[in-house]
Amino acid sequence: MDRQRNAGRQRLLGRFAPGAWRYALLALALAIPASILSRLADRSRRWSVTAPLLAVGALLFHRDPDRTPPDSGVLAPADGRVSVVREEDGPDGAGERVRIGVFMNVTDVHVNRAPFGGRVEAVEHEPGKHRPAFSKESDNNEKLHVRFPDHEVTLIAGAFARRIHPYVEPGDELDRGERLGHISFGSRADVLLPESFDPADVTVEPGQKVRAGETVIAER
Repeated sequence: MDRQRNAGRQRLLGRFAPGAWRYALLALALAIPASILSRLADRSRRWSVTAPLLAVGALLFHRDPDRTPPDSGVLAPADGRVSVVREEDGPDGAGERVRIGVFMNVTDVHVNRAPFGGRVEAVEHEPGKHRPAFSKESDNNEKLHVRFPDHEVTLIAGAFARRIHPYVEPGDELDRGERLGHISFGSRADVLLPESFDPADVTVEPGQKVRAGETVIAER
């Protein structure tokens, strides 16, 4: 299974999100021709120095540290700052639901985690735009919905982030705080809480810093 293969690669290569080494090796590969051409242009000489730094940056961007969930509460799906706390109509117009969104900055860990435990019912891609993830227009961006029986996690691409990578598939049973995917170079992760939650159950506010799999964002 893909999740088991990813875990094996992480044990061998270090704790990074899948694809991290591909980005790093690409940057290093570009440094070779740049070094050969360095005598012809100052720009190439600068790139021969910049490429290794970009390789290190790619690995740091895809770092994947372990997390220890607290005993109770709904967990943040991403590292970053809370950018959305609102009520909205639920799927198929079924009652008011609370949505909490977390914006991931470039310095944040971009591996996303399950706020609840449960069985994955569907993993659905939704095409869309690529607006800055901190703006209101990002609601129309490209998305990946990971649907559970009573809640939903949505990974949202941003202006620069174009690659959403799910680790799960329908039928998977996830533990609370387990990794469920990552977004390369971006951007936002939302949780649509179960219908039984209301705004008074939310324990965070816009602008607050949170950590995936550790910060409690709602509790009943």
